[in-house]
Amino acid sequence: MSIGRSFFLWASRNSTLRERLPQYGFVKKSVSRFMPGETSEDALNAAEELQRSNNISTVLTHLGENVSTEAETHQVKDHYLELIDQIHIRGLDAQVSVKLTELGLDQDLNLCTSNLKELAGAAAKTNNFLWIDMEGTQYTSSTLDLYSRVREEFQKTGVCVQSYLYRTSEDLEKLIRLKSGIRLVKGAYAESPAVAFASKSDNDENYFKLAGMLLQGNQELSRIAFGTHDQLLIGRILDHANRMKVARDSFEIQMLYGIRKKDQLRLVQQGCRVRVLISYGTFWFPWYMRRLAERPANVFFVIKNVFRS
Repeated sequence: MSIGRSFFLWASRNSTLRERLPQYGFVKKSVSRFMPGETSEDALNAAEELQRSNNISTVLTHLGENVSTEAETHQVKDHYLELIDQIHIRGLDAQVSVKLTELGLDQDLNLCTSNLKELAGAAAKTNNFLWIDMEGTQYTSSTLDLYSRVREEFQKTGVCVQSYLYRTSEDLEKLIRLKSGIRLVKGAYAESPAVAFASKSDNDENYFKLAGMLLQGNQELSRIAFGTHDQLLIGRILDHANRMKVARDSFEIQMLYGIRKKDQLRLVQQGCRVRVLISYGTFWFPWYMRRLAERPANVFFVIKNVFRS
């Protein structure tokens, strides 16, 4: 793992930095490039603008994880219920993505299951789709187990998997048999070399291998999403889809808000389905550090935007 990636992953877990750095104006200015604001209204307005002006769909997520009380989990659940309702009222092609540690996974499995089922039911009633984010590897098995149970009742649900974990190939085989919705990402948490690929090149190759598995099973899966900004990797996936005669509108390319806007538009013009992940909320510092850790070269891009007149 590179020094830059190690530093940003360490920073994402440092409570002192999380409390102090967001108070500085230049830090808030740098993160504003990648999220439209801290409120759901900010996120909904941004989703509306992307859909109106660029024909780009979105997925919205409230930043936060590892809540400590049952009351907090109910607050998060109620927030998402209102968000799902607002998406329906506004007629947006926008989905919702949740973290299970926001819904009570650390407190009680039954509590988390109840909260998740309520959200999945609300999404289904409005003909929408609910995504479950993947967190650190200590939650991988419990997340996949809970997703499998909830999907038996609510088919309009999907789960995120991470290509840097050695286990993901085996996990995908099981998920494909369940006819799941799957979002494939590279992975943004600090993990041991015992469980995850340490080098970018190895992770990239595994991502491409896993993408091939998803394309092969596309007729079985309810949804396929490739979450990456790596244009070389996206090009390889599109070429592979062409060779397999898999239509470009049978899967999505998902990217973060504010990153590679021109590439997003180019892909739309090429007949790809693009969906932008819009994150919002006050708990943005750990998320932002993990985004920088995914590609430390982005630091130069951030600095340039901070000091641009």
